[in-house]
Amino acid sequence: MVGAYARGVENQPLPHSSPRTAAFFDLDKTVIAKSSTLTFSKSFYQGGLINRRAVLRTAYTQFIFLAGGADHDQMERMREYLSALCKGWNVQQVREIVAEALHDLIDPIIYDEAASLIEAHHTAGRDVVIVSTSGAEVVEPIGEMLGADRVVATRMVVGDDGCFTGEIEYYAYGPTKAEAVRELAESEGYDLARCYAYSDSITDVPMLEAVGHPHAVNPDRALRREAVAREWPVLVFNRPVRLKQRLPGFSMGGRPALVAAAAVGAAAATAGLVWYASRRRAMAGGSA
Repeated sequence: MVGAYARGVENQPLPHSSPRTAAFFDLDKTVIAKSSTLTFSKSFYQGGLINRRAVLRTAYTQFIFLAGGADHDQMERMREYLSALCKGWNVQQVREIVAEALHDLIDPIIYDEAASLIEAHHTAGRDVVIVSTSGAEVVEPIGEMLGADRVVATRMVVGDDGCFTGEIEYYAYGPTKAEAVRELAESEGYDLARCYAYSDSITDVPMLEAVGHPHAVNPDRALRREAVAREWPVLVFNRPVRLKQRLPGFSMGGRPALVAAAAVGAAAATAGLVWYASRRRAMAGGSA
């Protein structure tokens, strides 16, 4: 079933190595510094979709999300709240609002380290897949901007009137993300033992387990403990930067320009140093 929700994005594919491999990225707090859905709350308010009270509530939810990560119960409450909130929204209006505000809101909060990893994976011939619990109307344009090859995201039921009914058709969360990864591997011929995955949340352990090279990025406490116990690399991303600033020749809306081999090597070396420092801190903390 999930194959129908693994949408390709409008980017030109690169030649693939054999066997094919991929890098699967969670989005919120892994590739970007905030919740992608909640970041658009002000724009939705200005578009007349939500009221001031809802803006304040989403701002508070964003704070909780950033402060310590969201566990399963918090994610369920967030899902229920957002489902009820978007009931009756016109889908085309949502897409237009996202398209208009995308670069102003999302471009400044993309982690430089994540963008470098995406470039490095593309250079190595791997597909890049964004796997996010946020809604497809938000995630797909972000995936296209990042140069992702495919996007797996939550999808709401759309009524005959072109508006969200408030029901969820497909929820990309927890074990469902792992199922999406495995089904994509089957349909696209990915060798999961040679694939990579990145996430910040303990709820994404099933997705991380599905690949041969899992990585914890800015992990919540539970995922950090799990990563240390399993000896998974722990990466710290903390440099949000505009894509045009880091790549002056970069053209929005397509796959990021491939960097020279030396630049990719530098990015990989930086990630390795960050992992090593994080590992040392984690081990020191465990022995305290």
